[in-house]
Amino acid sequence: MILYMATGNLNKKIEMANICKDYTIYIPSDKNINFNPIENGKTFSENSLIKSKALWNIVHKPVIADDSGLCVDILEGIPGIYSARYAGIEHPQGFPGSHDIPQDEQNRMLLAHTDKVLNDKYGSALSSMTKNERMALRSCYYVCAMTVYLEKDTFYCVQEIFQGQLIENIHEQRGDGGFGYDPIIYLPEYGKTIAELSENEKNKISHRGKASRKILKLL
Repeated sequence: MILYMATGNLNKKIEMANICKDYTIYIPSDKNINFNPIENGKTFSENSLIKSKALWNIVHKPVIADDSGLCVDILEGIPGIYSARYAGIEHPQGFPGSHDIPQDEQNRMLLAHTDKVLNDKYGSALSSMTKNERMALRSCYYVCAMTVYLEKDTFYCVQEIFQGQLIENIHEQRGDGGFGYDPIIYLPEYGKTIAELSENEKNKISHRGKASRKILKLL
């Protein structure tokens, strides 16, 4: 069965293809489709629906779309739906003009942003905390809202999360797998970052893996 995926992100296509092994996944660029919908939703699920409906209106075939991002608890959910555009403490929703920022730079800015908020809130008390206590203050979670658009006005949406902790120092980032903020998100129960997980490990526990399996049951 053919499934279209409403994304320009090749990493997402690869990850989805590894999860949905019984399906052939196409993204718009595979079919030379010019696809750049305005994602003006206020939530992950709204943006997911916007993208899936926009591509369905072009291909009239089942379309999967996900909107994903990282939410840091101490930052009250920042960067959230703006994760791809995040540009630091001064521009959490991205620079005007929305030009791309290298992921390594986004990782550095997010850690610096988190450090500032923690220092402002806890000050010198941080130095007397254990490593585990400090890491608990750096809790974060990925969100994946995934929509499958089947036919006109018929769609389903699910949302899943993947919890972790931000590393304390950019020099602690590890791993070559995954993408996005994966190298700076530590999983205490595994003793490694998300980027250090094998492909199979990540797909079993990740936000996108869990959402994908629920969506597949609806097809």
